[in-house]
Amino acid sequence: MRKFLVAAVAVGLVGVGLVGCSSADTTDTSCVRPASPGTELPATVTGAFGSEPELDAYTPVITDETVWTDPIEGDGLAISTSDQLVLADIVLFDGSTGERLGATLFDGDAAQARPLSEWTTTFPGLEDSLVCAREGSRVLTLMPSASLPAESAASLGLTEDGTAILSVDLQKVYLPKADGDDQFVTENGLPSVVRAPDGRPGIIVPDSAPPTDLKIEVLKKGTGAEVTGDVPVRVAYTGVLWDDKSEFDSSWGKTPVSFSLDQVVEGFAEGLRGQTVGSQVLIVVPPELGYGDQANGAVPADSTLVFVVDILGLDELPE
Repeated sequence: MRKFLVAAVAVGLVGVGLVGCSSADTTDTSCVRPASPGTELPATVTGAFGSEPELDAYTPVITDETVWTDPIEGDGLAISTSDQLVLADIVLFDGSTGERLGATLFDGDAAQARPLSEWTTTFPGLEDSLVCAREGSRVLTLMPSASLPAESAASLGLTEDGTAILSVDLQKVYLPKADGDDQFVTENGLPSVVRAPDGRPGIIVPDSAPPTDLKIEVLKKGTGAEVTGDVPVRVAYTGVLWDDKSEFDSSWGKTPVSFSLDQVVEGFAEGLRGQTVGSQVLIVVPPELGYGDQANGAVPADSTLVFVVDILGLDELPE
C-alpha cells in the first residue's frame, strides 16, 4: 500500500506571515523570490511537473540550515502569505538514506487545496523556501530534521540529526483576497464596506428599509477567469442581516469555501455568476431569493441578506 503524506495540524498553532511579497498578481514584479542561503544543493529531483518525482542524490545528504532551489519555475500566482490556499503536491525523502517517506496523491484534485500554514506547521522551513514561489513551480527544499517539531520528525521517520528533503509542486495557488481594481458604486442606499489589511470586510448597513429586489455591486473588478457555474468557485465571504445588522456567517479566518452555484441560495448564485476571479462583490439578497419565509440557523424568516464575497479562484487546474 502506498504511504501518503499528511500534514499534522495543531489547534491554535499558526504559521507566521510570509514576507517579501506585496501582491499575488501574476504580473506583479515586486514579488521577488529570495535567494537560498546555501549554494548548490547536494540533491535534485527528476520527473515531469505534476507527477511524483524521483530523488537523485548521494547519501547521506546533510545540511545545517534550510536551503532550496527551483528545478521548475512557474509563472502563475505568487504565494504572499502562509494563510494562502494552495494545492501543493509534496514528496518527502529521508536525506540520510534517500528513502521516500511519503507523498501526497498527485491526483489534481483542487478540492484538496489547503492553507499553506497547515504544511508550515509540520515543516517550518517551507515558510522561507516558498516565499514568492509561483503556481507551476517545483521547489526542492532541504532542512535539518532538528528544525522540525520533534513529534512530527519522529512520526515521519526522520532521525534527530538527519535531513528532510521535500519536493513541492505548486499545482494551484489561490488569491489571499480580492486583488481587482476598486470600482465606483453608483447606487445610493446600499451597505458600505471597509476592509482590514488582510482583506476581511466590515459591512455597514444603512438604517433605511432594505431593497425589494436583488442588488449586485462589484466593489473590486478582477481580471481572472469568469465564474460560469461549470466548476466550483472558491471564495471568502461575510454575511450580515439587514434588519439587525448582525453577522450571521463568515469564512474569514477559516479555509476559503468551495461550492457550485447550485448549492447556494438563488440570490447568492446570481450575484456571482459572470463575475471574475479577483473581484469583490456586494450582494443584497431579498427574502424570496434567499431563505424566504423559512428560518435557517441564525437567519430568521423573511430576512434580507447582505454578502460581501471575495472570489479567490476556481477549483480547476490551469491548462
